[in-house]
Amino acid sequence: MDTGKAQTLFYKRSHFVTHLPVGYLYSRSHFWLAPQADGTWRIGLTRFATRMLGDMVDHGFEIEAEAAVNVGQIVGWVEGFKAISDVYCVAQGTFLGGNAALREKIALIDKYPYTEGWLYAVRGQPDERCLKVEEYRDHLDRAIELILSKQQGEGVENEPA
Repeated sequence: MDTGKAQTLFYKRSHFVTHLPVGYLYSRSHFWLAPQADGTWRIGLTRFATRMLGDMVDHGFEIEAEAAVNVGQIVGWVEGFKAISDVYCVAQGTFLGGNAALREKIALIDKYPYTEGWLYAVRGQPDERCLKVEEYRDHLDRAIELILSKQQGEGVENEPA
């Protein structure tokens, strides 16, 4: 699959802008799943997730290639400048390993989150709760609205009476 020329859905809300690949699936925890020509899935972090984590610093996987994986299982971790996060499996099947290019260029996750910055691959089936691009757009709207309302609430609480 040539993900470099994939059709995208333009998304903008507040100060956040991204182009969401239309043929991908998305998890509520901000992972994307891209179907590959050989029937496997490449999985990575959405632009929203990378923005929340900050510039990527390091990553690692806690399981070996060819291990069985289940939806929700922790398979590794990513460390950004702002936060460290577990990497969850969003598919069931066989873990095929991580993206070897990230060992040399971790910044691929930030720079090309939907293509070269993929995290890991799985042979199997995506989580049945995965969202299509339009559903993920709506999920992003709710997530960003929650962040904005919390920021506005904090601003009000910090103002003198």
